[in-house]
Amino acid sequence: MKLSQYDPEISEALNREKTRQQTGLEMIPSENFVSEAVLEALGSIATNKYSEGYPGKRYYGGCQEIDVIEQLAIDRAKQLFGAEHVNVQPLSGAPANLAVYVALLQPGETVLGMDLSHGGHLTHGHPVTHPAKVWNFIRYKTTASGEIDYADIEAKAREHKPKLILVGYSAYSREIDYARIKQIADEVGALTMADIAHIAGLIAAGEMANPVPLFDVVTTTTHKTLRGPRGGMIMCKAIHQKAIDKAVFPGLQGGPHENVIAAKAVAFKEALEPTFKDYARQIKLNAKVLEVEFLARGYRLMFGGTDNHLLLIDVSTKGVTGGEAEKALDKAAITVNKNAIPDDTRPPLDPSGIRLGTPALTTRGMKEDDMKKIVEWIDQAIVNATDDGKLAEIRREVEAFTKNFPLYPNLEY
Repeated sequence: MKLSQYDPEISEALNREKTRQQTGLEMIPSENFVSEAVLEALGSIATNKYSEGYPGKRYYGGCQEIDVIEQLAIDRAKQLFGAEHVNVQPLSGAPANLAVYVALLQPGETVLGMDLSHGGHLTHGHPVTHPAKVWNFIRYKTTASGEIDYADIEAKAREHKPKLILVGYSAYSREIDYARIKQIADEVGALTMADIAHIAGLIAAGEMANPVPLFDVVTTTTHKTLRGPRGGMIMCKAIHQKAIDKAVFPGLQGGPHENVIAAKAVAFKEALEPTFKDYARQIKLNAKVLEVEFLARGYRLMFGGTDNHLLLIDVSTKGVTGGEAEKALDKAAITVNKNAIPDDTRPPLDPSGIRLGTPALTTRGMKEDDMKKIVEWIDQAIVNATDDGKLAEIRREVEAFTKNFPLYPNLEY
């Protein structure tokens, strides 16, 4: 029986969500649109199979084809990133990061990671998270000019002697000097970890520096610029293979989600195609146009601009908060997320900034001239944040515009 017949409530909600995605502009930088092939694998019969363990070493029978699927995902990821070892079983980015801590650290040992408000991630040691109760996280920041403060990292590394130095961010928009980090880590005897969740697709396409050959361990999600299903992955040097695999299973997880792993394998195959390089290049070109256009309108960009797919923008200078801007843009069919800016004095649920990016827009085929139109709509929505009539007018213009970029035209629930 079809979903629409058996469960019309879920069917209708999914169809409304499809309409929202089709008729709006998705600019949350951690979101993207997967291909229909990835969707097909994600909804496949692989979801029926329990397969605790790893290819060739399972605790269940009947895993012959599951082993083929998971090994393909592993091999393709190795090829994409030049990794010595890959674990594709983490359910998302946060469990992947936790697995690394469990594998490489003893309770109470020190990790040097980025401050959340300066572009870091909750799982990099924010006090509200469980890892912060187990390990000692020391946080570094960016400089006044908006770049990673490598001198501060070096000074803190010498002072605190961390077991692990962590880079990779959720709202930082510049390139990372991995060689400099490795040099600092080697000096103090620390391991190196990069969380490339946001920029993995750009790295795979050769559009940003690749830490995988250099660092001890690299984690990523698979659903942002990599354009795969929601999930996580860990890449590491062969010397850490046993510890990483044991930390994922049986340390933290049970049976892997093999339907998601099948979809990861499909996404990795797509990322190996020459067209993916064109896609990643366009992501950056589009982001640069956003940078130029926002600066021309007097917006304050954190870190001075962007080298990747995202921008972190202080909207308080325009007389609105990040939360107010997010709500106004929602009414205009433009989806962004409110976000703290460095050393933000406002509360997390209504900070001073918004974070936005180009991966999903680029997937739909939008290019530089389209970005100029979009910035104009965003600016008008922010300036007129309390004018529902103006926001409704922008929504109508956005909905007409998005008809030129169809999304899943044959998909119906």
